[in-house]
Amino acid sequence: MPQAAIRLHANDDVIIATQQLMPGNRIDSEDLAIHDLIPPGHKVATRNIKAGEAVRRYNQVIGFAKSDIGIGKHVHTQNLAVAEFERDHAFCADRHDSPKVSSPATFMGYKRRNGKVGTRNYIAVIASVNCSATVVRNIAKHFTPELLKDYPNIDGVISLVHQTGCGMDSKGEGMLALRRTLTGYAVHPNTAGALFVGLGCEVNQVAPMVEQLGGMEPGMLQSVNIQDLGGTSHAIRKGIELVTAMLPNSNAFKREPVPVSELIIGLNCGGSDGYSGITANPALGGAVDMLVANGGTAILSETPEIYGAEHLLTRRAATPAVAEKLLDRISWWQDYTSRNGGEMDNNPSVGNKVGGLTTILEKSLGAVAKGGTTNLNAVYEYAEPVTEKGFVYMDTPGYDPVSATGQAAGGAQVICFTTGRGSAFGCAGVPTIKFSTNNVLWNRQREDMDVNTGDLLDGVPMEEISKRIFDAIVRYASGEKTQSEVMGYGQDEFLPWQIGAVM
Repeated sequence: MPQAAIRLHANDDVIIATQQLMPGNRIDSEDLAIHDLIPPGHKVATRNIKAGEAVRRYNQVIGFAKSDIGIGKHVHTQNLAVAEFERDHAFCADRHDSPKVSSPATFMGYKRRNGKVGTRNYIAVIASVNCSATVVRNIAKHFTPELLKDYPNIDGVISLVHQTGCGMDSKGEGMLALRRTLTGYAVHPNTAGALFVGLGCEVNQVAPMVEQLGGMEPGMLQSVNIQDLGGTSHAIRKGIELVTAMLPNSNAFKREPVPVSELIIGLNCGGSDGYSGITANPALGGAVDMLVANGGTAILSETPEIYGAEHLLTRRAATPAVAEKLLDRISWWQDYTSRNGGEMDNNPSVGNKVGGLTTILEKSLGAVAKGGTTNLNAVYEYAEPVTEKGFVYMDTPGYDPVSATGQAAGGAQVICFTTGRGSAFGCAGVPTIKFSTNNVLWNRQREDMDVNTGDLLDGVPMEEISKRIFDAIVRYASGEKTQSEVMGYGQDEFLPWQIGAVM
């Protein structure tokens, strides 16, 4: 049965089925017979594995056998589990010089007067607190496509509402993360103007955020306070007035050629399957290497979903301090999950397991492939402004809307999102390019996907697919609508990380 299964490394204890295998089928390349029904994307043992032995995929430990596993048997949740083991973090051991292109690629972007470049041109109406969400939505809803037809360079007026902003420690981690998120969106390269809307009595006051941002263009950073203005309808009218005044200046921006070095892309995966670490994630990693060679920046995130693979990143750290900071974030998460009664290995999800992923170690090893092969130059906390060039890391949860929101707040103008199960997602104000890991998903859920990588299993070279992804990043950054934008995703998926107690 040619092409029926893939071996990823000579030292692996498993191969990955590329089609459904039945008992009695033979894999001639491995000289083994199949003894179980093996769904596509799932693992088959290539040797007799004793209980307690480590099991390898990608030449890395993905778990330990819970019982004896015979050759040709299905390796999954019934016989594979996570256990603690030592990992060689070898700080900076794989650090190396990466090539740079002599003539960087360009895209068509909006050059801002502060030197940043946008891939979209929005006005953002931002809630300081959940109590102002209704006013925010009504202000943004006023600016229909028909009303904006005389402003062709404006992509829209978006509402950014959330579930927090009060009942929280005014100086705690949660408040700091929320303020970084909201102010990050206000000065985002895709944001031409911003209006903050507060209630008035909330913990997360508008005035300090506006004061912190300070240096935006005159008239393009505004705020309203519902209580000061006399209530909901008064605040809506005032907000509409202030946004209307921003329209001419926002429309004055026009796309022009700019180097790809101005791009920051966020890397996310959701609804992963057994193919994610074979097709879409490493292919995206190849595109990241191209982006970095062109002087651009890529942000890897989702800390609970690099757990068990963090040693592959510390080995690539540019400095020991960068490696230490990454491990500090892992330690923070171990404490965070413990005090909330959870565990770091609460992944994979139900859908991940159906798709063939068994343990968080296996999932993480596939997830880090999105980051390519260049040095890890910096580690950021959630929604911190990303200033370093090249490949960097941002600490976020694995929950996709929260993770992408943090990356966007940090400055990402494009989100690259791989999926094997078919995640339906888009990030507010930021084009989200979705990559299918397999041909079945591409054909079944075409209206949600932008680029297919499943044809790697048909023999298309990895380099060709990585170039396909890089070209798609340039194309969508230049204004072509992603499927998530066409389908209207984004504003409902704006979800700042809520850390700490609700009081």
